Formats: sequence, structure tokens, C-alpha cells
Amino acid sequence: MCPYHHWTYNVDGRLLHAESQPATFDRSRFGLKPVHVRNVAGFVFICLADEPPDDFDEVAARIEPYLAPYGMERTKVAHQIDIVEEGNWKLVMENNRECYHCDGHPELISAYFPLHAYTAEDVPPRLRRVWERFETATADLRDACVRQGFPVDGMRELDTRPTGFMISHAPLDGAGKSYTVGGESVCRKRLGSIADERFGDMHLHMQPNSWFHMLSDNAVVFTVLPLSPDRTFVRSTWLVHEDAVEGVDYDKATLTRVWSATNAQDSAFVERAQRGVADPGYEPGPYSQVEGDVDAFVSWYISRVGAHLSDG
Repeated sequence: MCPYHHWTYNVDGRLLHAESQPATFDRSRFGLKPVHVRNVAGFVFICLADEPPDDFDEVAARIEPYLAPYGMERTKVAHQIDIVEEGNWKLVMENNRECYHCDGHPELISAYFPLHAYTAEDVPPRLRRVWERFETATADLRDACVRQGFPVDGMRELDTRPTGFMISHAPLDGAGKSYTVGGESVCRKRLGSIADERFGDMHLHMQPNSWFHMLSDNAVVFTVLPLSPDRTFVRSTWLVHEDAVEGVDYDKATLTRVWSATNAQDSAFVERAQRGVADPGYEPGPYSQVEGDVDAFVSWYISRVGAHLSDG
């Protein structure tokens, strides 16, 4: 119901009541505007364009086998926070798409291996011992996937299609169970059919504005929306099993501590980056060898803008 004039709508968008209208008033012309909605293994995707990307059904079919075992349709929201970052939304997305800056996240890298896009040949000497732990944890995770019949290999098509995406399964450091300082579990009830609590981080990146982390015991969903050229809305949502009880199966502060700290740190990084790129003396530098996903995001964005302009 509209809080202003109390026009009232059905859940399907039909206008049910509009007081003091003339006899000629046609309620059917003033329903809520429809949008494209798809449920993919419990995650709801919304598209505001007149026509959704023509490859979304194909992408949905390809990622669903990775998502379905987590039983997201049987979860509930344990916590949700909204923050506004003082930077352009593309800076927020670029910040997410690389780990070149991961040393700035001490809480995160106690569980997350800061090795995204590195290979054994180019990992820096200071990360060599981390790499050795990573290789062992990767082998253990692969064995766990084989035992559970879970897809082993990831997919990366970030800039070659309208619905750019990347899905990858990575081990966690420390106890290897969840995103806490040290990698311990945060919830006693596991998600879906995941049988091994040391099941790493199954993460999904979707262009242009979302990413997802699925663990054995919880999931975290991030959504980014531009508010203005230099301000961005970021929503973080923690999901746990629908039967999990706060204070019994999980503690909200423990559940959210790592990503809340990471969000605050990233917000500061983005604000500094915004000030930097707005300076008249700013000149872009080259990407590092581990920023391929940033390059892919920018390439995807440019290609979509080009496609939009050519259609117009």
C-alpha cells in the first residue's frame, strides 16, 4: 500500500483500490511495473531492463549444479547490513575483483588464501609457505568434492558474454571451515547436503554488481548499486540454515565479524581511490599480473555499453 494516497496493490502487482477516482478510471492501467525475476537454486535474480540478457537461462543452467547442494531455498537471513561507500560503483566492483590489496584485510586472510590468480611459478617469495598450505588444502578439497559428487572444475566467462560470470571452489586456510579468524565454523547446522565441514569457499561472481560466498555452514551475498557518480550502496546478507537458532547454533557477532571488518576496510580503500582518480594529476597505471578479473570487468562493461549504444 502506498503510504501517501493509500493506493493498494495485490502481490501480483494489480491495483486493487484507489479511492475517489472517476467512474472512467481503469485500474488495470495503473498496476505496478513488472520486472524480470528468476530463481536459480534459491537465489533470486532481478533484471530491470525491458529485455533480460538472452544468455541468462544458459548461465543459470550451468551454475545451478554448483548451487543446488547448498539448499539455499532452506536458509534464512541471519543478518543484513547496508553501507554507503564514498566512491564510484565501478571502483567498488574493481576492488572486489582483485586480491592485489588483500594484505589490507588481516581478518580475512587468516581464513582466505590471498593467492587469487597466482600460479606456482609467479607466487612471490613472501607467500611461498602460504602457497604450500594452499596446495595441500586444494588437494583435500578436491577429494571432498569427489566423495560428495560435487562439481570439481570452475568456470570463468567474465567478459565473453552478456551475463558475465565466474564460479570457483577454493579451500580455506586455518581450520578450513568458514570465514572466521582462524577458519573455524560459525554455525553448527550445515547447509543443504554438504557433508564435510571443511568444504572451502564456493564463490560466484556475476557481472555487473554481485558476488556470493557459500560455505558448509553459511552463505554471504553482496549486492552493489550506484547512488551517484561518487557514492555506492553495498548490501551484505548472511544466510544460515532455516533451522539454525541464534545463540544456540550461531553467534551473530562471530558470524559477521570477518566480512564486517573487510567491508569497513574496503570502504576506506574505495574512498581513497575515489579521491585519487578525481585528482587532476591522476594517470592510470598498468594492472598487475593478478588483476585479470579487474581487466575482465572493465572489458565487460565497455562491451555492454558499446552494445547498448549500437542498439540505440
